[in-house]
Amino acid sequence: EVKSAREGKIQLKDSYVEIRNGEAWLVGAHIGAYSHGNLANHPPERDRKLLLHRREIDKIFGRTTVQGLTCIPLEVLLRGSLVKVRLALARGKRQHDKRETEKRRRLDQEAREALTRRN
Repeated sequence: EVKSAREGKIQLKDSYVEIRNGEAWLVGAHIGAYSHGNLANHPPERDRKLLLHRREIDKIFGRTTVQGLTCIPLEVLLRGSLVKVRLALARGKRQHDKRETEKRRRLDQEAREALTRRN
């Protein structure tokens, strides 16, 4: 997996961090198969354990359960033989934010369609 990460085959879209049994797990991250690997390659979207200090895990667990935040990975850093993930605590969109985004998307789509009809 480290060799795949060095090749840039990591996709963090729709991934998040989950606390299970006092351990942090990266869920939903896609790490592609290594190009020179064999049939024993890892599954690309399996859950991966994150190595964090106990205080960090407790802080993430507290904020996600009490405050309703979500822990998401922002970027992947390669330091020597280690693959590090920069994490952030984020609040999800509220219902009115989702409606506003959908409205903006619909207006942009209509504008593109008007331009294509005009041309």
